[in-house]
Amino acid sequence: MAQEADDIHKEPETLSYNALTSSQQQQRLKELALVFLRLGAIAFGGPAAHIAMMDNEVVNRRQWMSRQKLLDLLGITNLIPGPNSTELAIHIGYERGGWRGLLVAGSCFIVPAMLIVWILAAIYVRYQTVPQVEWLLYGIKPVIIAIVLQALWNLGKKAAKDIPTSIAGVLAIAAYFAGLNEILLLILLGIAVMVVKNWQNRGKISGAFLLPFSGFLAQIGTTTAVVTSVSWVNVFLFFLKIGCVLYGSGYVLLAFLQRDLVERNQWLTSQQLLDAVAIGQLTPGPVFTTATFIGYLLAGNAGAIAATAGIFLPSFVLVWMVNPWVTKLRQSPWASGLLDGVNAASLGLMAGVTYTLGQAALIDWLTIIMAIVSAIAVFRFKINSAWLVLAGGAIGFASHILN
Repeated sequence: MAQEADDIHKEPETLSYNALTSSQQQQRLKELALVFLRLGAIAFGGPAAHIAMMDNEVVNRRQWMSRQKLLDLLGITNLIPGPNSTELAIHIGYERGGWRGLLVAGSCFIVPAMLIVWILAAIYVRYQTVPQVEWLLYGIKPVIIAIVLQALWNLGKKAAKDIPTSIAGVLAIAAYFAGLNEILLLILLGIAVMVVKNWQNRGKISGAFLLPFSGFLAQIGTTTAVVTSVSWVNVFLFFLKIGCVLYGSGYVLLAFLQRDLVERNQWLTSQQLLDAVAIGQLTPGPVFTTATFIGYLLAGNAGAIAATAGIFLPSFVLVWMVNPWVTKLRQSPWASGLLDGVNAASLGLMAGVTYTLGQAALIDWLTIIMAIVSAIAVFRFKINSAWLVLAGGAIGFASHILN
């Protein structure tokens, strides 16, 4: 018994949540809360940057899981609707702390951005203008490029594990620049790698693997009736539908909201919608907190809460349903091949996004120098990304003042 107690004390990180004592469980949930509150407050740059920061925190610094495990979780998030980086946070929480960890990690990642956007929405309603904080992003964006490059290098070494997955990654990069549908690409490349890796097995394909159900759900969700008066219940139901069917980035969200909110229901003007998406891009954390801003415009404080709960609730439910299957997927040669293909394709798409982000971030000699110095800091000296983001913001502020 003494030896067992010593093992639990010595290696709590390797034990499942249920095997821990009550105090160790509380400590693990507290760690999850602190990590994801910080990430939610400083994770600028969109999903690619969020994933990079999670990789640094979870794999490099804290060794909560292997990089292969993180890649598998990322691959699964790409096959279900909802915001990928938020769902990855929820997956990590579930792995570390069961359903309690799921709620803690996901909520703590969402809440800081939600509160910031909520405050900005109140300012916007009062003054009808978006606060000008371009100077902040001017300094942060080059740092984000370096952080994302480090994650691409670390994750890429695991994802490109053989010739089929390496080819899938290269094809994904080419397809990104060709403008092909991301979800279709992930599925096709996943199936291609699965077939190539198992071509010798002529028997019946065994083992379950996941495919998205967005087409069916989207057909159900595209018949929204025009609502003459907007209540918080209407807002909740509208964003719940979006959370159930939407794949892709904030730009996909913009197209979806333009069609339903502006053209069909006429709840917002196009300018209000563009301002809402701009706020989502300018603030840290999930871009989907754009919903908080819109909810406040439509139904005040209750609307802000309802919209946020509606758009993120499906992610919690889907992760809770899907996560137990990740290990089982790895045990099937066919499903494992599919997951390898999806992982490689995901990293290829992430590389394409990084190139696009780089074009927007590296605009003069100062931003180029900041990106180079940040890359040296993360690759050579392993400096925590949170400090780099804060330093980037400070340099952006100083540049704004001096100019």
